[in-house]
Amino acid sequence: MTALRQCLIIDPMHDSIFPLLNQIGWEGIDVSHKSIEEIKPIINKYEGLFVRTRTRVDQVLLGQQPTVKFVARAGAGLDNIDLDFLKAHHIKVVHASEGNRDAVGEFALGALLSLMRNIPKADEEVRHSVWLREENRGEELMGKTVGIIGYGNMGRAFAKRLAGFDCKVLAYDKYKKDYADQWGTEATLQTLFEEADIISLHVPLTHETRDMVNPAFLASFKKPIILLNTARGEVLKLSTLVQALQSGKIRGAALDVLENEKLTSLNYEQAEAFSYLKTKRNVLFTPHIAGWTFESHIKINRILVQKLQALGF
Repeated sequence: MTALRQCLIIDPMHDSIFPLLNQIGWEGIDVSHKSIEEIKPIINKYEGLFVRTRTRVDQVLLGQQPTVKFVARAGAGLDNIDLDFLKAHHIKVVHASEGNRDAVGEFALGALLSLMRNIPKADEEVRHSVWLREENRGEELMGKTVGIIGYGNMGRAFAKRLAGFDCKVLAYDKYKKDYADQWGTEATLQTLFEEADIISLHVPLTHETRDMVNPAFLASFKKPIILLNTARGEVLKLSTLVQALQSGKIRGAALDVLENEKLTSLNYEQAEAFSYLKTKRNVLFTPHIAGWTFESHIKINRILVQKLQALGF
């Protein structure tokens, strides 16, 4: 019997990863209960690594002469991975944005409808025996223009979910050409500035997108917008959101991600902004769960294993 090749499961993953790996000749060694300092000395005894967002994969983790052959990122974003370092050492990287795109698309739609129909606010009031109908009159998505910034797996999944709402969907992606489809119309950023009622962010975190949604960016919109961020928190500073709400440039926001998601260690500016935003009924917070479903937990594993097999691992 041929011995299975071994890789490390550094961050917690769904148990389905182990039989899926076995099927393509690999054994996953679970070290998710160990600290990074405990893992470092043994890491180059294995040929591959599986990580989520918790672990940063770089020279500090792998050493100056790494021997691992692949890194599998269980999720979409790659901002916790030093891609230049891995490329220089011929280490393959796979990720699984296809695995949680449906979850993100559904979540973004749910968050948008919750804001437009005052659902969180109304729910809280009824729980406190307050019955206000007129004060919770909402608005319909039909007839609105939704601008999607970033038209990859996540942006397209959201556009697909909007298809039944008779709204106009404009998609902008700086790095794509001829990407229009039956769900979204290709548009310039200027067109979004002029026409959008709603903006949904689906961009990775890069040096270009960090603080992309800044005061100058928001000032470019002709109409007050509803803003959805299921991408990365660092794209939008909390203090910028406060200013935009106060000025009327943003009339509602749903944030699944924050610039600092360790709420007990916010700096002074972040803490001041967060304290203000917590009081606003037109701001919806969730703890980075847009892609976090029981189904996506398993889909991500399947996608990663399929991609590794396609690469010949």
